[in-house]
Amino acid sequence: MGHAARVSHVNDRGNRENVPYIIFLRRKLVLRITSSVPFDFTQPVETSTIMLDANFIRDNIDAVKANCANRNVKADVDAVVTHDSERKRLQKQSDETKAKQNEISKKFQSAKPEERAALKDESAKLKEQVGILDGQMKMAEDQLRISLLPIPNMTHPDAPVGHDAAANKVVYRHKEPTQFPFKAKDHVELVESLDLADFEAGVKVTGSKFYFLKNEAVLLELALVQYAIQKLVAKGFTPIITPDLAKVDVLEGIGFSPRDNAETRQIYTIADTDLCLIATAEITLGGMHRDEILDEAKLPMKYVGLSHCFRTEAGAAGRDTRGIYRVHQFTKVEMFVYCTPEQSEAIHQDIRKIEEEIFEGLGLPFHVIDTCTGDLGGPAYRKYDLEAWMPGRGKDGEYGEVTSTSNCTDYQSRRLNIRYRPSGQKGTKFVYTLNGTAVACTRAIIAILENYQQEDGSVLVPEALRPWIGKDKIERKSK
Repeated sequence: MGHAARVSHVNDRGNRENVPYIIFLRRKLVLRITSSVPFDFTQPVETSTIMLDANFIRDNIDAVKANCANRNVKADVDAVVTHDSERKRLQKQSDETKAKQNEISKKFQSAKPEERAALKDESAKLKEQVGILDGQMKMAEDQLRISLLPIPNMTHPDAPVGHDAAANKVVYRHKEPTQFPFKAKDHVELVESLDLADFEAGVKVTGSKFYFLKNEAVLLELALVQYAIQKLVAKGFTPIITPDLAKVDVLEGIGFSPRDNAETRQIYTIADTDLCLIATAEITLGGMHRDEILDEAKLPMKYVGLSHCFRTEAGAAGRDTRGIYRVHQFTKVEMFVYCTPEQSEAIHQDIRKIEEEIFEGLGLPFHVIDTCTGDLGGPAYRKYDLEAWMPGRGKDGEYGEVTSTSNCTDYQSRRLNIRYRPSGQKGTKFVYTLNGTAVACTRAIIAILENYQQEDGSVLVPEALRPWIGKDKIERKSK
């Protein structure tokens, strides 16, 4: 059976059980109405039975409000109940009116000629009423959808409760922070002295927070991609190179908000289209099987995707602006898994372990944190961040996020209508989706340059990457 969850009364990086129960099918809202199930706050329940559809919210409104508060999410939970009640009222009235229409149709067949005119008039009036009610119901459904969108997934019972990063819990450490007998340089100084990037050209050609990688930095990025993908393929992941664009409704299904205003939107939109530049291959890999029923025998389906990632970094002004730590474009290798609810907990731990293996193989100091409720994105039921030690970050070195992995339960599959048919059972169920960063190249390059720097200004190449780079040290170019 799947792992149990307990809803607490207490209260990704953008990196947002289960979730707003809405499914987008070609931009039409479909609501599945389920029977109300009493929820005991003191008892564990199977995660696969929790549904943040309107019925679940109505029955567990205090728990949903507490979860929103724990996650620093401003959402009008009461509005969901109000709009759903109105939708149900209109649906009932519409059904009753249509039933009257059907009765008139039956009477018409056996009615006398002199009675048919009156029946026609009555039928026309009822038809008009149905049209009005359907229009009102569409508005109520739209209002319900809007009120459901901000409500996040429920949270794993073991996730730390807190409002900011101070509440994150370190659950694993690898190696002590690197210490040098000399004053360590940050990655920008190393990049400039070793001629590994051109920031000025990036600004001239594209704008701030863009850059040109050069020389061994290019080889480092390509080596990181090969290193990560080969490791994942050996573990049964199917390699995919995804498009760098996706439709707006796919992004919404994954949990992004491409329709936000320019001041808050994290996504680049393409003018005069319904396309956006993707912020992660999670978007495209998650959209690959939208509106499909997957074969249970093939689950879990594990993908490793390669893509460029584009982020506006809205709201990040003044934070990590130096160098390539926070940029508008970078290359990333992403893991994405479709599975059954019962498989999801073990797979989440497997993905976390793979991320640890990748950075252990690079010989980098890092720790893993269990992300607190206030730092979780909307889709994540639980999230781990892997933070590598960066000696040049801050005053005396700091940890910086390099990967993360999230169990999103059925938050994304409900929105994208991705199901599987359980063997020996009638009907279908929503799959669970999980994602994890194998390598975000710019962040990994920072960690490598800063941890492997030498007193003479050179940088040793991690042994795991030397087969692709063809040398064991990056040195200053002779003029």
